[in-house]
Amino acid sequence: MAEGLDLWIERDVRVPMRDGITLSADIYRPRTPGRYPAIVVRTPYIKTTKEIHQNGTHYASHGYAVVCMDVRGRGDSDGEFVPYRNEAADGYDSIEWAAAQPWCTGDVGTMGGSYLGRIQWLTALTQPPHLKTMICSVSPSDPFVEWPTGVPTPHHLCWLYMTSGRVMQNVDVVDWESIYWHLPLATMDELTGRRLTAWKEEMEHPYLDDWWKEICYQTRFDQIDLPVLHISGWYDDEQVGTPLNYMGMTQRAASEQARRNQKLLMGPWPHQINASSKLGELDFGPDSVIDLKGYQLRWFDYWLKGVENGIMQEPPVRLFVMGENKWRDEQEWPLARTNWTKYYLHSLGRANSRFGDGWLSPQPPHAAGVEEAGWDQFLYDPRDPVPFITEATSSQIGGPDDYSVIEQRDDVLVYTTEPLTEDVEVTGPIKMELFASSSATDTDFTVKLLDVWENGFAQRLTDGMVRARFREGLENPSLIEPGNIYRYEVDCWNTSHVFLKGHSIRVEVSSSAFPKYDRNLNTGAPLGQTEKMLVAEQTVYHDPEYPSAILLPVIAR
Repeated sequence: MAEGLDLWIERDVRVPMRDGITLSADIYRPRTPGRYPAIVVRTPYIKTTKEIHQNGTHYASHGYAVVCMDVRGRGDSDGEFVPYRNEAADGYDSIEWAAAQPWCTGDVGTMGGSYLGRIQWLTALTQPPHLKTMICSVSPSDPFVEWPTGVPTPHHLCWLYMTSGRVMQNVDVVDWESIYWHLPLATMDELTGRRLTAWKEEMEHPYLDDWWKEICYQTRFDQIDLPVLHISGWYDDEQVGTPLNYMGMTQRAASEQARRNQKLLMGPWPHQINASSKLGELDFGPDSVIDLKGYQLRWFDYWLKGVENGIMQEPPVRLFVMGENKWRDEQEWPLARTNWTKYYLHSLGRANSRFGDGWLSPQPPHAAGVEEAGWDQFLYDPRDPVPFITEATSSQIGGPDDYSVIEQRDDVLVYTTEPLTEDVEVTGPIKMELFASSSATDTDFTVKLLDVWENGFAQRLTDGMVRARFREGLENPSLIEPGNIYRYEVDCWNTSHVFLKGHSIRVEVSSSAFPKYDRNLNTGAPLGQTEKMLVAEQTVYHDPEYPSAILLPVIAR
């Protein structure tokens, strides 16, 4: 047992699971004898990292026993790592073990981000008696919510590689940009040099079947009776899960008390929340980085120690409004005062590229008396997909990047408002109603919302996609009839952003965003199994009968 900072640190404590496997935990406690509330942190990213150690010492120095644990099959823990499949039961056993220790009061909270966030939700479904609260950061959603494609995203392969074996694998020694181009997807893992069984298994389930439903939680909030602090960032590549979870718990949690005791915190952050005020080329200002550990400590002090520190008297929603770069408190999400406003697509028949004739307006097609074509066309060739600006590894997928160069492509339809005469705030979920046809029996349509600065910088805010065969849901795949017009709803996630006076609102429509999503090969063949590709002729409609529009949550200024 090591000591320091007035703490006891006990390494590699073996924690028994119900099947006889033992998991390894490092335990941080105040040196003063006594019983303390416990915080359980379970990770596949190795419990001896600097970040985990800093969290352990921080909360232990404030009167908590912190249990930092390698999940099954990772680090010093026994067993085999199978992503998510053992986490519910192991989480339950870990919490109840901690509660029974002589140094614990019996009150237990959990915390962590990304994988560590989602496994808290899976554990909460098992209803551990001593679990009192959770802090869930950048939580991944259920299967296919973030990648509605039926198959894992290329970047997911990088994550599987990184977490294969017992240690963290060095992703920088792999040429990911080349691997992502490999077809068929089902054998992409073989190029990494490591055996990645999970990739093969996931490829065998190309729609939302019972195999996937075993690790779903977002349809089951009525089984969770806990106060939860939800944290994410507008540029978190798994952002969509956090607002969905907040809404799910405030509307459907198991008790009225739980429904009332949820908090949502959204910053201008990527997946690595609160690390820097700068992201890409943008600096969101010194106020964008906050005392997050202090805020989380107040949450635990209230729910695990009963300290009346006023945190639950504060508004439940705290947002960073980009553009004006200010924090703001709100009472709900989405905001009750939202003016849901449709911005319609228009063109003279050639919205191809930012040099085309597309425009965006709250006026419906033909309402202004301007002669319009009512449709635009482009060719989608999966051999030459539209690039999505991102790092090659899975550490962060996309940011506030400048798409002005990519918008020079003819397979990107561009619709832009006139320069704004006043500031326009958009805060809330973004959805696109798109009417389109294709020459293919299956294809993709992608949508992106951007802020075009006066100097031409085209800042990505958020985006989404739909795979045609899943237009009626991931449980009900069906191919489309070539040439038929279909209505597609594209979930573009969420944002909070002020389009400043002189800027313009822009929407891009295309059929690929590679390598954020795999390329649809346009053949209608079983997903991930073939190499054959077809060029698809795509038509996007925007006439009175088929008024394609993006629905923006406009907030009065």
